[in-house]
Amino acid sequence: MHRAGIAVVLAAGLLVSAAAPAPRWDKPAAANPLLPGYFADPSIVRDGGRWYIFATIDPWGDDRLGLWTSDNGRDWRFSLPNWPTKAAATSPSSGDSKVWAPSVVKAANGRWYMYVSVGSEVWVGSAASPAGPWADANGGKPLIAKAFAPDYHMIDAEAFIDDDGQAYLYWGSGWNWTNGHCFAVKLKPDMVTFDGAPRDVTPPNYFEGPFMVRQGRHYLLTYSDGKTTTDTYKVRYAIGDTPFGPFREGPDSPILSTDAARQVISPGHHAVFRSGGQPYILYHRQGLPFPPPGDAVLRQVAVDPLTIRSDGSIARVVPSHGGAVKGFAARRDTGLHWQASGQGSDALHGPERAADDNYATWWEPAKGAPPQLTADLSAVRLVKGSALRMRFPTRRYMLSVEGSRDGRVWQKLATADQATGSPIELNHPAGVRYLRLQVPADAGVWEWTLR
Repeated sequence: MHRAGIAVVLAAGLLVSAAAPAPRWDKPAAANPLLPGYFADPSIVRDGGRWYIFATIDPWGDDRLGLWTSDNGRDWRFSLPNWPTKAAATSPSSGDSKVWAPSVVKAANGRWYMYVSVGSEVWVGSAASPAGPWADANGGKPLIAKAFAPDYHMIDAEAFIDDDGQAYLYWGSGWNWTNGHCFAVKLKPDMVTFDGAPRDVTPPNYFEGPFMVRQGRHYLLTYSDGKTTTDTYKVRYAIGDTPFGPFREGPDSPILSTDAARQVISPGHHAVFRSGGQPYILYHRQGLPFPPPGDAVLRQVAVDPLTIRSDGSIARVVPSHGGAVKGFAARRDTGLHWQASGQGSDALHGPERAADDNYATWWEPAKGAPPQLTADLSAVRLVKGSALRMRFPTRRYMLSVEGSRDGRVWQKLATADQATGSPIELNHPAGVRYLRLQVPADAGVWEWTLR
């Protein structure tokens, strides 16, 4: 079925079954998804007034990790960290698997450490700042080899720094979406050497993606269960009295699940962070409309408030399209207002989607039609330039922008060949009423911002 048809059928079913109209994921000015693109397994840290989100690049990873940085929590800039790369972090047992699932923490020694999966093995790197440069910290070999426990998947390592500065590492999954196991080990101050033998601490209904949170005397092991490619992926948690458990599944678990009425599908593989004293859960969920055509896995990063009670229990999360976070800017810097015209591939991907300030929607040119989008500013204005958030920040695009005062006579203002990243910034100062953006026929644009 065509994806527009899928969305219509899904929406129709929701309106029949829900007691109230479902929240619209395709409405203008939505704060979730947080990032413009397809990313998964996010890890978030703050340093020197700047936020950093490290994440897997979808579909199914890349030869590099994605890094998003922001000074206000709303306007994010994409880059590729220098480490890890598939070439630099690989061994005979890693096969052709890509780079996945980073965990970034600041250790008691003042340095930053990253634990990352490549195939069924875990590598570790270090840097003086989350901005890098990063370097391997274990002599060019995996910290956890595939051979450690070949019956299980050695992925999704997550570091936890206890209140006393002691570090622990948690990791592990299963094969073929079943039989996940979680391992844990105490780390020495160098954040690389194991202090004792790893233990199997698998809690009930565990599959992958462990993340440890401390609440008073309780240790809350949060984790994912289900299958990320369907609507069964979810976040559970278990409570223990030590970093090694034993762990008992907590009340209200699972705490984050598919919510069809809210059009949130398969949320999971999360991180927990605090901002303004409030805890939040940062996680990936399926990009919409779901399912996508073909077999690509396209997930997006979202954030919602988390309630952790004094007794160690966690309240169920209400997944949203709002994504309000204390300490984040109330809204993104949206630039000049404009009206869109052009041809989109269907009603869900029309030209107005590139101006709705919503990273769940994008403009996609209609097949066979000129792949161009026209912006009308309603009057002649000085436009300094464009910021383009293309659908895939890692791809390269040939782009051009033309300007006109009357919509009849056009002048080439800017071109870019092999442009990549997000946002792609083009400078073209000119007094115009109309701007016309030309993109490749197979491109998509989350947002086109004018300044």
